[in-house]
Amino acid sequence: MAGRSSIPAATSWTRSATSAAPAASGTRTGRLPAPQAGLPLLQDLDCRRTLHRMHNSLREQVRVQVEDRGRQPTAALVDSQSVRGAETVGRVSRGYDAGKRVNGRKRHIAVDTCGLLLAVLITGANVQDRDGARPLLRALHACFPGIRLVWADTGYTGTLVDWAATRLALTVRIVAKLAGQTTFVVLHRRWCVERTFSWINRCRRTVRDDERLPAHHAAMVQWAMIIVMTRRLARHQHT
Repeated sequence: MAGRSSIPAATSWTRSATSAAPAASGTRTGRLPAPQAGLPLLQDLDCRRTLHRMHNSLREQVRVQVEDRGRQPTAALVDSQSVRGAETVGRVSRGYDAGKRVNGRKRHIAVDTCGLLLAVLITGANVQDRDGARPLLRALHACFPGIRLVWADTGYTGTLVDWAATRLALTVRIVAKLAGQTTFVVLHRRWCVERTFSWINRCRRTVRDDERLPAHHAAMVQWAMIIVMTRRLARHQHT
């Protein structure tokens, strides 16, 4: 499928950066020596680890202190959102979403029942929801093995439901629109992940995608959620 082939292209920047490192260790004048070639990549990896630790720690604090829940979730919701890409977004990691008429990237997210971010995947906007959901659910299952139930909309129907049950022991429950629905209606569980998208879009940096690398946009999504969580913790401590 064309959608599946687009997923590695949007997320393989770390592999390309690693494979390009030996080329920088040549003997021509102006080249950096080999020990320095991988230093920016190592610094970037360290920054991402720090960001993940900070985000995850804040999420657990909000769940325990504000929401009065356990530290780890047992259920999740998945959805996606296409965002327009600036000229800085390369052709390799962008696509066209014909349904939304958006040329750019698509962010696939998984959230807990409080709307707090659990996982994020950035692909080209042409990637179908059900195709982007497979690596997203794999990551969700690896990081949160206690999750057994996932809610999703009708864009995730098809073989994904059986695949998740067989490969990951996850129950994907589809929440469909009401019969004859023509206006906005708050649907069971679906509103949680839609609210998370509204939180993310409050930040100017995430209204559209200006990042050269998909991982950088994923980091901006995490920073947006960090702002939300720190403010919620601050308000809770003052009450």
